[in-house]
Amino acid sequence: MATAVRTEKRATALRTASEVFHALSDETRLEIVAMLAGGERCVCDLMGALDAAQSRLSFHLKVLKDAGLVLDRRDGRWVYYSLNKDSLDEAMGFIKSMKPHRRLTVIDPNCC
Repeated sequence: MATAVRTEKRATALRTASEVFHALSDETRLEIVAMLAGGERCVCDLMGALDAAQSRLSFHLKVLKDAGLVLDRRDGRWVYYSLNKDSLDEAMGFIKSMKPHRRLTVIDPNCC
């Protein structure tokens, strides 16, 4: 039973990581993340800085939001975006978990 739970947790972590890294695989979205690293930004600021149409920017922000990387809040008619620190920390943790140990050991010397 514990193995099944561990396997499911691993599958969920892989699925989440896949969504996050897909969201970060586009230059425009990386530029948005870099801009938001400096703090919360209004959608109009992002449009101006990226010279992007509202529909194009909305698409990229939705991908980032769906991956959990970006949070939004509405203030009157404006929407402000910020980075989700917890999600970024999880992504960094996932990357660190894939780092090989100092000494690599051959699991099966007869393989290949």
